[in-house]
Amino acid sequence: MANMESTEALRIEGEVQQTGKFDFNDLSTLPHQVPDISQLIPGREGGGVRLHAILEKLGLTPTATYLTLKSTDGKFSASVPLAAVRDAIVAYRLDDAPLPEKKGGPFRFFIPNIHECAVGEVDACANVKFLGLVHVSHQPGEDNRPTSKVLHEEHHAKEGHEHLE
Repeated sequence: MANMESTEALRIEGEVQQTGKFDFNDLSTLPHQVPDISQLIPGREGGGVRLHAILEKLGLTPTATYLTLKSTDGKFSASVPLAAVRDAIVAYRLDDAPLPEKKGGPFRFFIPNIHECAVGEVDACANVKFLGLVHVSHQPGEDNRPTSKVLHEEHHAKEGHEHLE
């Protein structure tokens, strides 16, 4: 099967030595590939690349300590400490094709062992679907995740699990 190219690109900006855009082919050439996410996160499908491989390619500034993860439509964002999510995975493929939108594609952010890294700022809602932008900074950024159980349930009902599965 031949690789299908995605016209979508994941943007990385902020406190990096060089801003970058990564499409399906760019991500597939990076080291630290995760061929089967289900081996690390049961119930999830696809393949991806470790976040640290992307960040190493661009280089971080010494003050980079936070990531703001934004959906492609700009309606959802989560700000998390970089140290807690360095081993996160950016999913971008399902078999040899780009990750479909119905699976949260073209890019999706996954944090393995989410319960182990629950540090207050990192929770399952930081597993962002439809990831379009990663902004690297020295302080927390925009974060519109629900802040209580009630708000969380309301968000799921309103969005139809759009960003939070």
